[in-house]
Amino acid sequence: MSDSLLELGNRLRELRAKHGLTQEEFAQIAGIGYKFYQVIESAKKKQIWLSTIERLANAYSLEAWELLAPKFPEKSKLSRKAPSSRVHRK
Repeated sequence: MSDSLLELGNRLRELRAKHGLTQEEFAQIAGIGYKFYQVIESAKKKQIWLSTIERLANAYSLEAWELLAPKFPEKSKLSRKAPSSRVHRK
């Protein structure tokens, strides 16, 4: 497994936790399939297209380089409201 893909998966998990989202909620915000996102976050995907990284970064209002940078992006914010889910229903 590539260290870069493992680091990306860890970064995505940290960002998702920071924003209090489930994998399914974030996948919907990013406009990608839930199972596909699970594979990326768990670092089981062997390669990822740049367009996918851009889509993941855009969901947090980040540029691709900010998502991939060594330093954690402190200024992340969701690009749109999280969809309602069974986990977060009030």
